[in-house]
Amino acid sequence: MYATQALTHLVPLAAEELDKNKVTPGVLGFLVFAALAVGVWALMKSMNRHMGRVNFEEAPDPDAAPAGPTGDKGKAASPGK
Repeated sequence: MYATQALTHLVPLAAEELDKNKVTPGVLGFLVFAALAVGVWALMKSMNRHMGRVNFEEAPDPDAAPAGPTGDKGKAASPGK
């Protein structure tokens, strides 16, 4: 007897015992969800630690004109003002 034939004989038996209103993920579902939650928490903590170590200062654009007393008072203003 093949395994698929044996399973086809057991499926009707399982269908009679299965109450579709009482099916829950159970303990295994909770453990998988908890493991995923702990993994995401650890990744976020690691990301925050690494982002805190970043010391980024943007280099001035070499193609831009030097900011100095050229008479263009409006053009030398900082961005956003």
